[in-house]
Amino acid sequence: MNINTFRAFKSRNYQLFFSGQSVSLIGTWMQRTAVSWVVYSMTHSTFMLGLAIFAGQFPSFILSVWGGVVSDRYDRYKVLLATQIASMIQALILAVLVLLHVANVWEIIGLGTILGVINAFDLPARQALVYEMVDSEDDLPNAIALNSSMVNMARLVGPAISGFVLEKLGDGFCFALNAASFVAVIGSLLLMRLEHSAMPARKKDMLGEFREGMSYLKHTPSIALVILMLAVMSLLVTPFNTLLPVYAKVIFKGNATTFGYLNSAIGLGALLGAIFLASLKNRSNLRKILFINTLIFGVGLILFSHTSILPVALVFAMAAGFGMMSQTTISNTIIQTTVHPSMRGRVISYYAMAFMGMMPIGGLLVGAVSQYVGAPDTILVEGILALIIAMVFSHSLIRKKTKKKVVV
Repeated sequence: MNINTFRAFKSRNYQLFFSGQSVSLIGTWMQRTAVSWVVYSMTHSTFMLGLAIFAGQFPSFILSVWGGVVSDRYDRYKVLLATQIASMIQALILAVLVLLHVANVWEIIGLGTILGVINAFDLPARQALVYEMVDSEDDLPNAIALNSSMVNMARLVGPAISGFVLEKLGDGFCFALNAASFVAVIGSLLLMRLEHSAMPARKKDMLGEFREGMSYLKHTPSIALVILMLAVMSLLVTPFNTLLPVYAKVIFKGNATTFGYLNSAIGLGALLGAIFLASLKNRSNLRKILFINTLIFGVGLILFSHTSILPVALVFAMAAGFGMMSQTTISNTIIQTTVHPSMRGRVISYYAMAFMGMMPIGGLLVGAVSQYVGAPDTILVEGILALIIAMVFSHSLIRKKTKKKVVV
């Protein structure tokens, strides 16, 4: 770690965003952890776990491209402010239902679906707005890496706090604390001073802009291949965490606190990986690093899969988290630093569709497969698949230079 690790903090707007989002994301991870725990406790079914994740993230697969169109067509700042307020309302409704003991598993899944719809419009606007928050374009890769460190710090802290709150106060308080955490990010957005540039003239309707985005991606293979790899990883490998409640309860004979430890170990590994990326020089070969870290991800999962000793499993979970983090962070960095500004929201929406859209399908698949072969063998296969995917995409990742073809 060096002074360049935090160079994006020179930008006041980014400082505000980072501080507010950090608090909010801790609440978000508390809610995610609590939802998984509550659903599994209610049903004792890995399939229902997968279904809950599917319902919460699949809307991104359907709607994120339209979220990207909205991000390119309207003021991203206002779009982000609206989605954050809507997310706070969703968390508040969930908290009230659970605290009053009137929530059932289908209501929890239904509210998760609503949040998935909100996120389909939130992620393209939020990621694209980072470009406008930094004072220098050279600081953009650092800002994206710091975003990942923020997400993974929340993934480290949120589940740990959630495990404690679940044990001592109950699941409803996890959802209530998440609702309260949105005050921080909404407040930080209101304090920003962004130079709102005039929106480009709309020569096409929304459907036309959607087609324009698809054409851009088709004619920019350097970006398309990265998104394709992310989609395959999100479908077949990244949903391994769907099975963590099974490891906590069945394999390690633990409780909600054990579940929090597993999530936090993955978050710690991902945080270390994000700090590593933030410390890289601007001209580092990110594609080669993505290839190496995908191998680390696969090996970490293989070693974790059949480990029955919790402290050892936590070490392997950290290794998997380190490698997993690169899938989203490096992909996002490559996209944001190469895409044409007028296409940023739409291309990021394809990134969101590849990540948040394919992962719920993968979660459903993992939950169903594990019903027949068991959680350890399912994660073992996922680790092997990560190694295979890395080798399949190795040619496009480790070559020295990628030619960019920009079509607007």
